[in-house]
Amino acid sequence: MAKRYSVRKLRPSDLDRILEIEHASFGKDAYDRNLFAEFFHKCGDLFLVAETGSGVCGYIVTCIRGNGPPCGTNTRAELVSVAVHPDHRGRGAASALMDSTLRRLRLRGVVRLGLMVRAANRKALAFYEKYGFQKVRIVRGYYEDHADGLLMAKNLHH
Repeated sequence: MAKRYSVRKLRPSDLDRILEIEHASFGKDAYDRNLFAEFFHKCGDLFLVAETGSGVCGYIVTCIRGNGPPCGTNTRAELVSVAVHPDHRGRGAASALMDSTLRRLRLRGVVRLGLMVRAANRKALAFYEKYGFQKVRIVRGYYEDHADGLLMAKNLHH
């Protein structure tokens, strides 16, 4: 059964919980505290968390790229990372995060959202494909363990 998740901008006090979720989700590939602090400053209100009454259970980080005007016609964004604590997977948290992110990007005039995902991560691929992301190309040996990455992208304005 799907739970109700509220989505809001990350607060500095959420960082410890974000790191717990990151390590539970990515293990040795987890980003560190310094990188998340950098995302917090660079990505602003596109660093979002999902929460229930019991606290933060997931996050999504998206950064707008390029130097054009905020609502320029060539504005692109990169989905840097998304993760949900294992206890909350399959219950709608990732969808709540993605829906909120896509809404925010469209309001800013972003025309394309890209991401990199492990080519072998079938659950993530299915999730992104559900949202209309298309495979762009395989990047051989992209990850530290030499696993292939898959570049995916979605056009936000038709």
